[in-house]
Amino acid sequence: MEYLPGGFTLEIPSGAFPLSTDSILLSNFVRLPRGARVADLGSGCGTLGILLCSADPNCTVVGFERNEAAHLGAEKNIARNGLSARMESICADLRSIPTEFDAGSFQCCVSNPPYFTGGPASRTVPDARRTDTCSTRELMEAAARLLKFGGDFFLVQKPERLAEICAAAAAVHLEPKRLRTIRHDPASPVSLILVSCRKGGKPGLIWEEEALFSSDGSPTQYYRSVYHL
Repeated sequence: MEYLPGGFTLEIPSGAFPLSTDSILLSNFVRLPRGARVADLGSGCGTLGILLCSADPNCTVVGFERNEAAHLGAEKNIARNGLSARMESICADLRSIPTEFDAGSFQCCVSNPPYFTGGPASRTVPDARRTDTCSTRELMEAAARLLKFGGDFFLVQKPERLAEICAAAAAVHLEPKRLRTIRHDPASPVSLILVSCRKGGKPGLIWEEEALFSSDGSPTQYYRSVYHL
């Protein structure tokens, strides 16, 4: 059992992606308009949705997850945290999201997508780590369809995928607007990137740089803020 801010809890079922620094950093990076309706693409057991509901009492989240065990885990997490009025988990492949969700019906999309294009599959969470079942292009297409004009798509990825993200986003009229690079410490290479893309946005990128630890190994103010210390 993981304990989250706001008194929420998260139980990770077998076969679901565990709570990670990536999800924590992404939930902190997200900026939601008041009363936002959010689509979580590849939502696992509901981690991002619960983090967002904890941070913003006015948002609602619909998660789309193809792995049935993770989806069932999300339903249990939603019920246990009393979030049934604000969160929903749909067992569906994001490449073929059910037709009852009209195009442009969400103000925001979020995703902690697969990172790797090859190599051996994870024995515990194979779908969550490799792009076999969800390419960057397919992820961008799903977000672009669900977002209303002016809506934002927030995602976390490895830095080597930045050019691919920008190209796939441009193909579906999503404009990168914010980029936050994450380092372990100031001397370390960038290990993660957080990207925000706006549907129909104009060119103009805000570049942000953060490190989790100072040169002496102590947590940075950014780290302390992210983890509510």
